[in-house]
Amino acid sequence: MNKSVIIVAGGNGSRMGGNLPKQFLLLENYPVLMWTILNFIHYDPMISIVVVLPGSQISYWTELSRKYNFTHPHRVVSGGETRFQSVKNGLEAMGITDLVAVHDGVRPLVSQLTISNCFSQAEESGAAIPVLPVNETLRTGTMEQSQTVDRTRFYTVQTPQVFKAEIIKAAYTQTWEPAFTDDASVVEQAGYEIRMVLGNRDNIKITHPEDLLVASEYLKQKKGTF
Repeated sequence: MNKSVIIVAGGNGSRMGGNLPKQFLLLENYPVLMWTILNFIHYDPMISIVVVLPGSQISYWTELSRKYNFTHPHRVVSGGETRFQSVKNGLEAMGITDLVAVHDGVRPLVSQLTISNCFSQAEESGAAIPVLPVNETLRTGTMEQSQTVDRTRFYTVQTPQVFKAEIIKAAYTQTWEPAFTDDASVVEQAGYEIRMVLGNRDNIKITHPEDLLVASEYLKQKKGTF
């Protein structure tokens, strides 16, 4: 089956405490986004890659690619005002494909096993997302009144989220709603069932400064290289 991935990188770096967008921050001497792209190339050298960036950042990414001699084939398109619109733009730029993954540009440590399992499950069932069981106690309510909930019924959701092409394309013909927090919620709203697979614990999303330090240690343990 032909496989594609849309890598959405729309961060502006505000929560990292600096002006440089987090997808461009250095992780072990290379920008985060490059590590993210390489995970999918290592999984399948023939995979079609579309990177979605804010229009104002595309020229900077071109400069970075030249600086680091990053010549791996990928297409860059401009994103929209919302993640929903950015993914939609990525879908419109995509060629003929059977399976489509959508991945956060600032998740540079997704494992080959997680990617493979998501694609395999999506090929079988149509829609698959990686998750992790919640391992901390959860409470619901307010600061004044709350109660414990059964954590065994809850999971944290990661990316890549993988879908058969016809499913995700149909789902993204819907009008955006605030409840669309990820691609699975869009596809689910369109009436499709979502299957879960086990993700990897180090598939963290770079959001805060300490996340970059954690990712660096994980990468050293993996002996990740270009």
